Amino acid sequence: MSETIAPNRRLSPRTKACLGFFAHYGTIIALLGMMVAFSIASPRAFPTRINFVNVLNQASLAMIIAAGLTVAVAVGELDLSIGFAASLHGILVTGLIVSNQLPILVAILIVIAIGAFIGLINGLIVTKARVNSVIATLGIGTILTGLAFAYSAGVPIVAGVPDAFLSISLGRWLWGIPNNIIFMVIVVGGLWVLVERTSLGQEIQAVGGNPSAARLAGINVDRIKLLGFVISGVCAALTGILLASRLGSGTASAGDSYLLTAFAAVFLGSATLRDGEFHILGTVIGALIIAFGFNGLSIFGAPTFSQYVLQGAILIVAVALSSLGRAIAVS
Repeated sequence: MSETIAPNRRLSPRTKACLGFFAHYGTIIALLGMMVAFSIASPRAFPTRINFVNVLNQASLAMIIAAGLTVAVAVGELDLSIGFAASLHGILVTGLIVSNQLPILVAILIVIAIGAFIGLINGLIVTKARVNSVIATLGIGTILTGLAFAYSAGVPIVAGVPDAFLSISLGRWLWGIPNNIIFMVIVVGGLWVLVERTSLGQEIQAVGGNPSAARLAGINVDRIKLLGFVISGVCAALTGILLASRLGSGTASAGDSYLLTAFAAVFLGSATLRDGEFHILGTVIGALIIAFGFNGLSIFGAPTFSQYVLQGAILIVAVALSSLGRAIAVS
């Protein structure tokens, strides 16, 4: 670490200030610049209320799963199981409704409880068995993929999905706003309050910042890390449920792609407004950058593969900006 930071100490104060400004506000400037560029290039399609609502609706599930991941990363761990978990939860909720004839609310509550349990298992493996979180959650994610294929026999659950379940994601219950946007605001807003405005949130940030110091201060570090994984698991479950409702089916790999999107949003967020710290508001901004980028590519007819190229490039840039922010803060 000292070799990485040392060069920054030789920079002039003006250079440090410029780099610091870029590390704090570069992502916001990029978001605004992208929106202005797309608006100028396509004034009839991009800068419209309908398009903005559509972008928020498309980004809502990514924001929910990324917000949960943010809490796990904020306590110093990584959760690579979230995309696979979302796929499994989508299959489970549709299967419980269609095959087991359970009431929709009961099926949803059961799946959310399963999501919390998976998060708890992840946390116990990391905190009690002392397995690296990357290995632990990747292993759990692989198991979940196997369970998803076993439960569905590799065949999407489509027939018999009730309209009431579809309306959860596709309906507009308040002021004509898509329901998923409302769910996103509730979940993301609730997690922001938890992390930024409560004593528990201060413990989460303390554990992520320095676990040893947090332990000496009397904080139960393992308990906080377990909480981070449980929140991540619950958000993955919510994402899987809403995705199944949006698609009208449960598919074994429907949520897998949210893993990369969530990580890109989280690391972009850590390079926003703070010195490489993971926080909910930053994650929201990161998710918006990805969503508006995809939207602009779609409007201009870019091929599908370009979205993957953009997302991969964003993840690399996000990690670089996050590292830059932390290096400047320490220097």
